[in-house]
Amino acid sequence: MIQRTLFGRRVVSVAALASLLAPALGAAQQPPEPAIQKVELTAGRSTVLPSDFDITRIAVTNPAVADAVVVQPREILIDGKAPGTVSLIVWGSGNRRQYDLVVAPPVSTLEQRLQALFPGEDIHVSANDEAIILSGRVSSNSVSLRAAEIAAATSSKARVVNLFQLPGGSDSQQVMLQVRFAEVSRTALRELGVNFFGTGDVLGRVTTQQFAAPNFDTSGAQGNTTKLTFSDFLNLFLFSKKYDVGMAIRALQNRGLLQSLAEPNLIAYNGQEASFLAGGEIPVPIVQGVTNAVTIEYKEFGVRLNFTPTIAGDMIRLKVRPEVSTLDFPNGITLSGFHIPALSVRRAETDVELRDGQSFAIAGLLNNLSQDSLSEVPGLARLPIIGYLFRSKSVSTERNELMVLITPRLVRPLDPDEVPPLPTMDRRFFRSFGDIGEQLQGGGGLADAPADGSN
Repeated sequence: MIQRTLFGRRVVSVAALASLLAPALGAAQQPPEPAIQKVELTAGRSTVLPSDFDITRIAVTNPAVADAVVVQPREILIDGKAPGTVSLIVWGSGNRRQYDLVVAPPVSTLEQRLQALFPGEDIHVSANDEAIILSGRVSSNSVSLRAAEIAAATSSKARVVNLFQLPGGSDSQQVMLQVRFAEVSRTALRELGVNFFGTGDVLGRVTTQQFAAPNFDTSGAQGNTTKLTFSDFLNLFLFSKKYDVGMAIRALQNRGLLQSLAEPNLIAYNGQEASFLAGGEIPVPIVQGVTNAVTIEYKEFGVRLNFTPTIAGDMIRLKVRPEVSTLDFPNGITLSGFHIPALSVRRAETDVELRDGQSFAIAGLLNNLSQDSLSEVPGLARLPIIGYLFRSKSVSTERNELMVLITPRLVRPLDPDEVPPLPTMDRRFFRSFGDIGEQLQGGGGLADAPADGSN
C-alpha cells in the first residue's frame, strides 16, 4: 500500500483504497443462499428435476423413500419408493442446492376409478385388509352414496367407512326412529241352514249334517211318545204340536274388528343396527339326533323392527325390516305330547332415503282368507224353489291389514340446562273410592287426616 504526504496530510492512493474495500465489496455482492425447494411426487412414480448449472455430485438422505440419479449434466431423475420426506442436496461448479422430496402414498386403483367417474370431486381412498376409508369433500349426497356403493362392490370382506364431507351436513351421528305399527283385522261369518224333523206316527228328519240336528230318543218311550234331544237349537226353532212337525234354522251373520297399535322409538348410531321387539317367546322342543334328548329352544314372536341408518350430509339412508308375527294354533303340530303352534308372519325389508323429519309408510301388507262350505241333500236340493231348504252354507272370511309409518330424526344429547322438568301431579294418582274415613264429617280418610284441599 502506497501512502504519500501532501501539505502535512496523509494521502492514500486509489489502488490502496481498492485493496482495502475489496473483501467487503465481494461479501456484499455474493448472492444469498437459495431457499429449500419442495418437490412432491407419489410413491411408485418418477419425475425429472432440472438444474440451471452443471451437476457434479448429489446426495439423498434415505434412498428407501426416494432415490435420485443424474441422467444429464443438468437433469436429475427422482424415483418415489415409499411415503415420507427426505432431503436431496445437489452440488455444481461453485453452486449448491437443497430440496425436500415429499413422497405421498400411492394412488390406489379404486381412487383413480372414483376420480374418473366423479371428475372435480375431492375423493381420497385409504384401504387395508379390513376397511376402506373414503375421505374428502363432495358436492352432493348422491356422489357420496354412489362412491360408497362402488367401494363396497370392490371388496366383499372389507368394511366401507364413509367420511365424506357434504355441504349443509349435520354434526349429529345418532338417528332416532319413530315407528308406528297399525294392524287391523276384520272377520265376517255367514251361516244358513235348515233342519226338518217330525215326531208323529212316522218319525223323520232331514239334515245336511253341517249343523247339529235333533236326535230321537226312544229308550224311555211310553206308548206313542217319543223324546227329542237337542245338542243345539241353532238360533231359530219352530215346532207345531198339532202336526208334530218342527224346524230348526241356523241363520247367523257375525262380524268382528280388531285393531292393535305399537309405537316404539329407537336410537342408533350412524352405521350401527338397532332392533325392537314387543311380543314374547314360545318354547319349542328339539330332539337331539344321537341321545334323543329333548331340549327347549325359544322362538320370538310379536312386533319386531330392525333398522340400520346411514347419515350422508342432510340425508338419512335407512335399511328397515319390520315384522309382525302371531301364534297360529290351528296350523300347529303335536310333538311328543307338546302342542307347538305355528307362526303367522308378515315381513317387509327395504332401503329408503329421507331427510330429517320426513316420513314414509309401508302399506299393503294384506292377508285375505276365505273359506266356503256348502252341504246339500242329493236330489231334494235340486228341486225348484224349495230346493234351497235342503241346503246349508257357511262362509267365513278374514282380512288382516298392516301399515308401518316410520320417521327418522337426527338427535343429539341434551345439555344439563336443556333437560325438561319431569311431569308431576297436583294430587294423588289413585283416588280413594268410598273409604270410611271420607264418609265422616271433615273427610278423615284412611289415616283420619283431612282430605286433599281441606284445612
